[in-house]
Amino acid sequence: MDLLKPLIALLAIVNPIGVIPFFIHFTQGLSGSQRRNTARVAAFAAFVVIAVSALAGLQIIQFFGISLASFQVGGAMLLLMSAIQMLNAQPAESRKSDLNEGGDKADTGASVAIVPLTIPLLTGPATISTMIIYADKTRHWWQLAALVGYGVVIGLAVWAAFALSGRIAKVLGKTGIDVMTRLMGLLLAALAVEVMSDGLTKLFPVLGSVMR
Repeated sequence: MDLLKPLIALLAIVNPIGVIPFFIHFTQGLSGSQRRNTARVAAFAAFVVIAVSALAGLQIIQFFGISLASFQVGGAMLLLMSAIQMLNAQPAESRKSDLNEGGDKADTGASVAIVPLTIPLLTGPATISTMIIYADKTRHWWQLAALVGYGVVIGLAVWAAFALSGRIAKVLGKTGIDVMTRLMGLLLAALAVEVMSDGLTKLFPVLGSVMR
């Protein structure tokens, strides 16, 4: 197994730079320290997802009787819900005024770091399936360890990308962020439909012949 291919594939699929606009959107209203904490949680969560997918992804999916196609459809639904929020330029942490205390916002930051930032935006079905495929090709323990090590590389890349988001937000300003949020929401909605269509076609092959 070519050990460089998994890393290249992961960097292309996860694409931390491309998720920066979503990070800015979902952390609006949080303090600097809370955004940094959200970035750390997202980076660590991305590492965990990649490591677990490499070590036990196939076994976990088989244990629960879940197919990758079903995972795709579920992830697409989460993406679509996020896209609708973004098209309305609504802050991800929108909530009642009596819940706007610092601790609640900190909890919100940690929550969005997992869903939807890490799952499914950073490490969705494509990342998980990629790790499962390459893990199945490993023949030695050190090859599997290398895949887990790539999870560390991806986690650091996510943290570095999100750490730069504050500077980007200052340059764009609120109006720029709102415009960018709506544009990215439209793209995300299209992506969600594409992912869902692919998953549904795998679950129901007859749909593929109908759409042709």
